[in-house]
Amino acid sequence: MLLLLPPSEGKTPAPDDAAPADLSTLSGADALTGLRQAVLTALASVSARSDACAVLGVGPSLAAEVARNTRLEVEPAAPAARVYTGVLYAAAGLGDLVSGGGFDGLDHREGAEQRVTDCVRIFSGLWGAVSPADRIPAYRLSMSVDLPGVGKLAAAWRGPLGAALDARAAGDVVVDCRSAPYVAAWKPRPDDADWVTVRVVREVRGTRAVVSHNAKHTRGVLAGHLLRRAANPPSSSSGLLDAAGELVGTVVGTEVGTGLSYTLLDAALTPARTRTAPATLELLIS
Repeated sequence: MLLLLPPSEGKTPAPDDAAPADLSTLSGADALTGLRQAVLTALASVSARSDACAVLGVGPSLAAEVARNTRLEVEPAAPAARVYTGVLYAAAGLGDLVSGGGFDGLDHREGAEQRVTDCVRIFSGLWGAVSPADRIPAYRLSMSVDLPGVGKLAAAWRGPLGAALDARAAGDVVVDCRSAPYVAAWKPRPDDADWVTVRVVREVRGTRAVVSHNAKHTRGVLAGHLLRRAANPPSSSSGLLDAAGELVGTVVGTEVGTGLSYTLLDAALTPARTRTAPATLELLIS
């Protein structure tokens, strides 16, 4: 299994006394270090400009985070699973997984971190793709940005990410929880990998409709389950469906404010419509 996640919008800075990132130690360093360094340099230059927020597509309230972009090479770094925060990451509990806790049948830190490092890639406009254990600083840069000095990031990352991930995806199931800008940066080769996107739906008057509310949380619950279960990670779309089916009938979330819980009612797999499109794992929630 290769599990693809989007970055979180919010990011938690590392402790002040933590060491900065070392690009040579990040996942895919052979294929990605050159562009990572180029994006870092271009981002620092843009973030020092008076129009930085406009170029990066963020509001003025995020000016302090944009200013941090000018010093990322010396900023403290932490495992990506702790820098990326938000609904999906909280539901998956990736920070606990990197520290070695929360596994059924994997009792020691080395085994826990090995599974997460092997199976998960978090996509990023700055880093391309990193594992949850890779140490990075907090930053502000979306994959949808047209970065002066580099160009449109999704297009710029496409070749390097292919070099880093094509071989890893071959013969395996790719479980894709990314949003569209990150999908545009890399897609599995259609003849090599079993590519499956994850869609969360509710049934309204007899018709299943995609939901945005609770979707990130539900994807996070699925991600955490796939990584924690004692069985080996799935290696095919049918195996993924079986693993997701283990959650059917369980409460997968509780809404903040109302306290109402929602349950996974069904998991179904829809085949790809074309040779180059993904199949879809549809998760029906109450």
